[in-house]
Amino acid sequence: MKSELRRTHHCGELSTAQIGETVTLCGWVHTRRDHGGLIFVDLWDKEGLTQVVLNPQIDQLAHQNAQSLRGNYVISVRGQVRARPEGMVNPKLNTGQIEVYIDDLHILNTSKTPPFSGWEDQEVSEALRLRYRYLDLRSEQLQKNLKQRYRISKVARNVLDRHGFTEVETPMLTKSTPEGARDYLVPSRVNPQKFYALPQSPQLFKQILMVAGLDRYFQIVKCFRDEDLRQDRQPEFTQIDVELSFADEATIFRLVEEMMAEIYQEVLGITLETPFPVIRYQDAIDRFGSDKPDLRFGMEIVDLGDVVQGTNFKVFAEVLASGGQVRALNVKNSAEALSRKMLDDLTEIARTYGAKGMAWIKIQKDELQSPITKFFEKEMLDRLIDRMGGEVGDTIVFIADTPKVVADALAHLRLALGHQLKRVDTSQHRLAWITDFPLLEYDEEAGRYAAMHHPFTAPAGDDLGKMTSDPGALTARAYDLVLNGNEIAGGSIRIHQRDVQNRMFELLGIGAEEADEKFGFLLEALEFGAPPHGGIAFGLDRIAMLLAGADSIRDVIAFPKTQKATCLMTQAPSTVDLKQLRELKLKFDLS
Repeated sequence: MKSELRRTHHCGELSTAQIGETVTLCGWVHTRRDHGGLIFVDLWDKEGLTQVVLNPQIDQLAHQNAQSLRGNYVISVRGQVRARPEGMVNPKLNTGQIEVYIDDLHILNTSKTPPFSGWEDQEVSEALRLRYRYLDLRSEQLQKNLKQRYRISKVARNVLDRHGFTEVETPMLTKSTPEGARDYLVPSRVNPQKFYALPQSPQLFKQILMVAGLDRYFQIVKCFRDEDLRQDRQPEFTQIDVELSFADEATIFRLVEEMMAEIYQEVLGITLETPFPVIRYQDAIDRFGSDKPDLRFGMEIVDLGDVVQGTNFKVFAEVLASGGQVRALNVKNSAEALSRKMLDDLTEIARTYGAKGMAWIKIQKDELQSPITKFFEKEMLDRLIDRMGGEVGDTIVFIADTPKVVADALAHLRLALGHQLKRVDTSQHRLAWITDFPLLEYDEEAGRYAAMHHPFTAPAGDDLGKMTSDPGALTARAYDLVLNGNEIAGGSIRIHQRDVQNRMFELLGIGAEEADEKFGFLLEALEFGAPPHGGIAFGLDRIAMLLAGADSIRDVIAFPKTQKATCLMTQAPSTVDLKQLRELKLKFDLS
């Protein structure tokens, strides 16, 4: 760029402090207004807008350029900063008190008429937005989201650096160990019929870095999972990945709490209260039906099994006789707000999560309104209302089923009611640790145990004996960090002894030969003085989404994929040339 076109300021930086200065601005034509020979242009760049005014006395070439300006043209202007005339100040703009009276203008590039304007609120389909993502990214909100995401990662880096962590890059082309989600596979040209896998996590490499004595590692890293997508999932995602030696849960909790507190302070100006509360897994299930509870409102689950024991209500009696549960929520001050249609809709939500139905009682001033009260004696109803803390105006909703169905149904009913009745304080940011997870969960289809977190999580110290006698009762040294009902980080203290890791693989139905084939390099490393170690991984995309108040992680990722894992802008994935396939020694059945 010629020296006379070099930018001296961004468009959103000018103020009354620069009045009288000659400045050069570069940017895009946001809007153009022709007022009888005097041309006003709102010039935009990533820092904001500045109004520039075309001086009619400028040279003929600049005048011709100004006459041909259209929206989205890229231009450079030079001129003098002046105060806006009285009555023309725009308080909505940071630069609203000044304008630039220009005497030189150059068109750097033209633009076609875009299919939509990223600067305006328009009804545009997400498919069109993703197809022209470069236009969509001009929006003020997406620009803000990406800058905020950068600040989150910057603060995380600063905190970890301050605590002696070293950022180390681990391989993107690695070995497939398909124990979790499906791997993305990459064929090797120089090793025909063999494949790399893109990493689902740097888990094994970061553990090996602990064996190497690095002591404290972190990485802000891309990971990949070939799985079905949801609003908060992408095939490629970013983790803030952390591992440290000679550390217990308390050490990791303090580090994470300091990091999250600084992120909130620097990014949102909010002071978080630390330490975060710690909730045992089973307590979270019992109280909220979920291991990622939203703590911004109450409405906790209450067990009524002992209260309704012996009831004549057949549904409850049969569930209790078969080892099931009867549990309920007290929805305070809701009897008038919850119409019969809303209760029917809530019943459908419960059915979505496996329940056969939902019972309810409204506590009115002079009576209990419900289809089920006729099946209960007054004494039992009185005990039930007392257990629930019921008062006039409350509604009690019940689920009776297996423990898993009861937890799932009531967890989702609680969230639905919290949002429908506006009981969720959206100004709050409630974080909590969930601990003491089961180490294993039984997979009925596979007929064997599966790791609830991953196979490298250590069992609690007192539970080692149960690895043979009662594996289903093992507790994991695992922990999740939840924020407003969302898991934002998960980690564990790792197994650091080969014999314990071998026993873990045996519990998972992984024989010695298979374990050596998939994880031999890790098992061997554990024999060379592996220190006790543990770590945690944060979902950067999810944290950025929650702090931005966005509805989807696609709004905090520059170039996201669709729910079908495609990029509409580049049209990836796509077919490749047959020559490339031949070089890779790959054949496709094209029949």
